[in-house]
Amino acid sequence: MIVSESPIAALKQRFVDKVLFGHQPSPELLAILLVYFVQGILGLARLAVSFFLKDDLGMGPAEVSALMGVASIPWMVKPFFGLLSDGLPIFGYRRRPYLILSGLLGVGSWVAMATGVHSAAAATAAIALGSLSVAMSDVIVDSLVVERARGESVSAAGSLQSLCWGASAIGGLMTAYFSGALLQQFDVKTVFLITATFPLIVSAVAWLISEERSEGRSEWAEVKAQVGLLKAAVSQKSIWLPTAFLFIWQAMPSGESAFFYFNTNELGFEPEFLGRVRLVTSFAAIVGIWVFQKFLKMVPFRVIFGWSTVISSVLGLSMLILVTHVNREFGISDRWFSLGDSLILTVMGQIAFMPVLVLAARLCPAGVEATLFALLMSVVNFSGFVSYQLGAILMKVLHVTDTNFEKLWLLVLITNLSGMLPLPLLGWLPGANELPTDETDESSVETTVV
Repeated sequence: MIVSESPIAALKQRFVDKVLFGHQPSPELLAILLVYFVQGILGLARLAVSFFLKDDLGMGPAEVSALMGVASIPWMVKPFFGLLSDGLPIFGYRRRPYLILSGLLGVGSWVAMATGVHSAAAATAAIALGSLSVAMSDVIVDSLVVERARGESVSAAGSLQSLCWGASAIGGLMTAYFSGALLQQFDVKTVFLITATFPLIVSAVAWLISEERSEGRSEWAEVKAQVGLLKAAVSQKSIWLPTAFLFIWQAMPSGESAFFYFNTNELGFEPEFLGRVRLVTSFAAIVGIWVFQKFLKMVPFRVIFGWSTVISSVLGLSMLILVTHVNREFGISDRWFSLGDSLILTVMGQIAFMPVLVLAARLCPAGVEATLFALLMSVVNFSGFVSYQLGAILMKVLHVTDTNFEKLWLLVLITNLSGMLPLPLLGWLPGANELPTDETDESSVETTVV
């Protein structure tokens, strides 16, 4: 006799297949997703930080761009956290204690922003401490994701990464609008105090991580072995060549801080509207993840990077229309144009970034997952630092300030056209049939990927 599947069981399976991309629910998976979710929710204070630096501390766009670059330094030393996690367990555990510590550091950074920051130097230190908190928790959950991802088949490649980044995007979506709405009702320091409560979630869910206590004592020999594995991995052309491309691709100058000052000082966008823009971009990020997962996860990296770079650069030039107010001549308000532009560019940016995570995860050999994945991501983050600093230099050279936007059009032109400079280097990325399969072990990575 054939027993039909119950409606509840069918609903559960549908949830696993459609929502969790085939990954069975577990306390550890919940913990991983919650950490990514908190990373998205911390965007609640992003606008508050920008307005605090602009209004309370009186900083200009070039100064803010330079500060943001410096504050991102913790993301460049993620391999250090990977070494600590992989080689130096605390009380016998390699993951849980570091998650707990990262949550406590996050609380401290936001409390400091709310109570003790009165200068640009203090703001840089506090923001850097917050970055340290997120970077530490990020490298821990990244290692867990990499360990799981190595067991995925090629057809399922990127599904866990898509799920995790989806959790982060949902967290951002839930707080995007309120990041501006709260500023309409409270001062920035109150928003900082509210934000300080969320890193505690990271500390709390650390106990859900499935981890056996190591009986062996911590030795520097373990770290030395990790460094040896890392050195052997990064010496492979199949790893450092794509990484070099990613660095160049992400290191092009950014005008992000100048656009914030233009939106607030020139166009008069208030915090509540900027929250709406963030809501749109958070939704767009989810759309980008879905498009990649549904249609593009099997498309060769060179094709995705090539087309997304060209399309993003061309579409980015649409900012010229807003800067020169041409949109008004066609009856399109600044607000509607800004919303539409942000939506399209975010979708393209997310589609372009998802393959970075998939490639990095599948190149990580066993035993050094956290360290190598952190190194690959730190290179990308360092390129972001370079991007911010180049943007700050451009703003200084073009005399773009908090009130002078005469040469902003030229900044838009340079930042977008420079994005296409890495296109001749697409050959550094693995080709259509050069991605490792799930049977690939660490000894065959070099010969599988060129």
